[in-house]
Parts: sequence; C-alpha cells; structure tokens
Amino acid sequence: MDKYKAMLASFGRSFLGAAIAVYATGNSDAKSILIAAAAATVPVALRAINPKDPAFGLLASVAEKELAKAATATKKKAPAKKK
Repeated sequence: MDKYKAMLASFGRSFLGAAIAVYATGNSDAKSILIAAAAATVPVALRAINPKDPAFGLLASVAEKELAKAATATKKKAPAKKK
C-alpha cells in the first residue's frame, strides 16, 4: 500500500509542477496547462509499468520483502571478551 501512496505522491508532484511552470510563463489557457501537466506524469507511469524499477516495479516488492526479513532477523551477540 505504501508503494501506491509513493507513486501517487510522485504523480501529484509532477502534475502540479508542470501546471505551475506553464502558468508561470504567462500562459493561462486551461487546456495548455492540463496538457503539460498530463505530459509530466508520463515518467511516473513508465516507472509504474517497468517491472525492474527499484521504487515502483517488481523489484520494489522483492526489496521490501528482503528488508522486512532483515529487520526481523535476530542478531547474534558478540562473544564476551576474556579477562
């Protein structure tokens, strides 16, 4: 679920950034702003469908499982020093 939240957050940042950039150039045409904002979300969509992407793709699930396994593994204590 966190993967989808991160993806939506990235999507929103790209969308908003492009919309503000077009508006800041003095172009207040709503159609132009929406087209630019939609075009800015293409990289996020490409990452989402790429199974090898480490953030959103298939590797993200594998990495997440490995990190969870490593976090729950018990660590061995170092042997006590002899005096």
